[in-house]
Amino acid sequence: MVNVLVVEDEELIASFLEKGLRAHGYGVVRARNGREGLERAAASDISLVILDLGLPDLDGLEVLQRLRERGADVPILVLSARSQVADRVAGLDLGADDYLGKPFAFEELLARVRANLRPRGQGSASTRLHVGGIHVDLLLREVTVDGRLVSLSAREFSLLKAFVTHPRQVLSRQELLSMAWGMHFDTRTNLVDVYVRYLRRKLGEHIIETVRRVGYRLREDKGE
Repeated sequence: MVNVLVVEDEELIASFLEKGLRAHGYGVVRARNGREGLERAAASDISLVILDLGLPDLDGLEVLQRLRERGADVPILVLSARSQVADRVAGLDLGADDYLGKPFAFEELLARVRANLRPRGQGSASTRLHVGGIHVDLLLREVTVDGRLVSLSAREFSLLKAFVTHPRQVLSRQELLSMAWGMHFDTRTNLVDVYVRYLRRKLGEHIIETVRRVGYRLREDKGE
């Protein structure tokens, strides 16, 4: 059985999640605070974590950071009433795989659980890709630009991977959200724009081209 760890201090929400997940065949392990969540994530056979940010002892972001620092690679779905882009960015930068705001529809949460539990792709025949002066090693997660090694966060790397695996293709913001992070935020979010700015600062302002009213495209030339 696939076990989902629910780290949530609000009893009504935790009970709602447990009943719904069990009804769809998932095993559920519950934790009522951050410290208990850290313990259960380490001791149990957990396939996915649903993590609330507003916990009574440790902030959910701290729990997330500690889990990743310990080397935990379990998918983590952040569930929070904090809906500002800055909060989403903080969670993603610390290693969250998905972010769902409260209130939420259970059907959407269930879809995200299924998406994050899918086996990760094993990669194509080539794990080393290059577009123009950008070289990406998908296995080593290394990026170089014109021979210069560039350090990217996990979320930045995922966004760049979406670009280099679709060379010369104009990608919409919604396509990038889905390809890079498996997420389906409201189309009004500027999360993609934020991370495109991060990539431009690290890779070069000319690297990613804005296609007005459509989205973005990775350039193969050096730009102007």
